[in-house]
Amino acid sequence: MPPALFPSLLDAADWAQLAPPVRRVHGEGEVLEASGTAQVDGDTHALARLLRRILTLPEPGADQAIAITIERDGQRETWTRRFARGQMRSVLQPGSAMALRERLGPVSLHFSLRRDGDAIDWQLRRITLLGVPLPRALCGHVLSRSGAHEGRYAFDIDTRLPGIGRLIAYRGWLEIDHVR
Repeated sequence: MPPALFPSLLDAADWAQLAPPVRRVHGEGEVLEASGTAQVDGDTHALARLLRRILTLPEPGADQAIAITIERDGQRETWTRRFARGQMRSVLQPGSAMALRERLGPVSLHFSLRRDGDAIDWQLRRITLLGVPLPRALCGHVLSRSGAHEGRYAFDIDTRLPGIGRLIAYRGWLEIDHVR
């Protein structure tokens, strides 16, 4: 069986230096279930709300319960995030040139991953819509980090698009409930 997706995209020495909760969430089991709390923010104007709906992103709200299921099939992972105010599903798999591709409906985000201390920084390289690359000026800024805080998996994602502003930002923590 090939190695899990994230360990295959990071150097072995970098993988070994990640915090244990990060290695567990991004590398253990065929199915991983975790739960925690998330703060979800986003602009509230009509265009931001419509785009969140199209991409099945959760609506803003403080201290939302979150449950996540990660299903691994070789190097393809399906992440289902259930927030108190919506569900978000994405498919992660290897992209070109050791990149990570995350597909959300018709949009694919292409990231390079790098270790920063004991965390993973996801660096956006490009965005495609139905397989067609978008001009860099339309891609905006996506900041994403997977780390640990107080022994738990911690995440911090912030997505801003030109003409829309903050599409979505969510940050919080997860504890692993079950791995099989």
